[in-house]
Amino acid sequence: MSSSSLTRRSALLAGAGLAGAAMLQSREATAAPSGRGWDRSYSGGPDRAASPPAEPDRDYRPTMTPGGATAPWKVVDGVKVYHLVAEEVEHEFAPDMKARCWGYNGRVHGPTIEAVEGDRVRVYVTNRLSAPTTVHWHGIFLPNGMDGVGGLNQRAIAPGETFRYEWTFRQSGTFMYHSHHDEMTQMAMGLMGMIVVHPRKEPADEQVDRDFVIMLGEWKVVPGASKPDPNEMTDFNLLTMNAKAFPGTVPLVCKTGDRVRIRLGNLSAMDHHPIHLHGYYFKVVATDGGRLPRSAQWPETTVLVPTGSTRTVEFVADAPGDWAMHCHMTHHVMNQMGHEIPNMIGVDMGQTEKKARHVVPGYMAMGKDGMGDMAQMGMAIPDNSIPMVGARGPFDYITMGGMFTIVKVRDELPADGSDPGWYVNPPGTVADTATTDELRRDGIVV
Repeated sequence: MSSSSLTRRSALLAGAGLAGAAMLQSREATAAPSGRGWDRSYSGGPDRAASPPAEPDRDYRPTMTPGGATAPWKVVDGVKVYHLVAEEVEHEFAPDMKARCWGYNGRVHGPTIEAVEGDRVRVYVTNRLSAPTTVHWHGIFLPNGMDGVGGLNQRAIAPGETFRYEWTFRQSGTFMYHSHHDEMTQMAMGLMGMIVVHPRKEPADEQVDRDFVIMLGEWKVVPGASKPDPNEMTDFNLLTMNAKAFPGTVPLVCKTGDRVRIRLGNLSAMDHHPIHLHGYYFKVVATDGGRLPRSAQWPETTVLVPTGSTRTVEFVADAPGDWAMHCHMTHHVMNQMGHEIPNMIGVDMGQTEKKARHVVPGYMAMGKDGMGDMAQMGMAIPDNSIPMVGARGPFDYITMGGMFTIVKVRDELPADGSDPGWYVNPPGTVADTATTDELRRDGIVV
């Protein structure tokens, strides 16, 4: 082989090597852009020694679950010990509307489990149901055998048995718990709850004055029935916040100037929920994957909470008033009687009404002008059901129900922190009938 051919071959090999290196470098750049490579761990990292059990009001500000409760705990040899009892519960969704559901510790949904990053926790689960069950700790980093998937990570908890789950929290944020055995039935019956894990040392500029926890849910309870229907897939007729439908929901009470955090979890069977707050914008600050860096937070007035996820928002309550907060899927602010009814909008029912009154004195056709007036008619409804919408408000009837509540912001609050009642608007700040002079002044012809 000549020296010229060796030189040419060496040059080709060198060129190929450079080209390969360039391709590899390009691939690495694509896989790991500058400043964003692979995280060191996606499961919380190695287990670590537990920190001393954190105390409320000393190490963290406790959350509030409107209409719900926080799970009690005690410390045994440096471990926080909780006890959940799965059992049948008679639950009130709204005044005069109850159903036999499944819950924990005598309530639906179960109590919020609250702890602090670094806490060692031990949760006993007693099964008083007629069926086996488990508990899955949704989004929590823990040993595989504590994950709670029946048949995969453990055997199911038989009726009458008590199981022990134990781990050390290696993360902070908003999470959930629920049955992971016969999920379609057991979650639809109510076996779920929220988990809040506070940072061990929360930065001062991230601390809040009010920290609310809300679980979003959906149910099928046929009017007159005594239990939810777990087989429903499309027409959920009871949409809830902390298992309450308006007017059974509990308001979020704040003082003017409070820094407010709202943690939203969604374990609805089939639906996402766009939760909209009136009067404010907020910032989306966290998902169930953790808190977002400040540069990645974004302003919204509506946050979409996908099923199986949590979202956390924060804002400053600087505008006094009674502000609506609700799901913006319009069928999700209706109750039972607003589902599966014929569309009569715009239909002239005059002749039908006259004929019907010969058989049913006082008969009135319903729905020809929409559904807004139907809740006030005093019409008979099936036992154990509630009107399709709302309740009496300070001005008129509130024609919304279901996944609807009120954020009540006041300059002064009752000493016991209770519901301050309806907001009294300053003179001249309420929309009302336009006067003839006003119309003439502004050139409005009606």
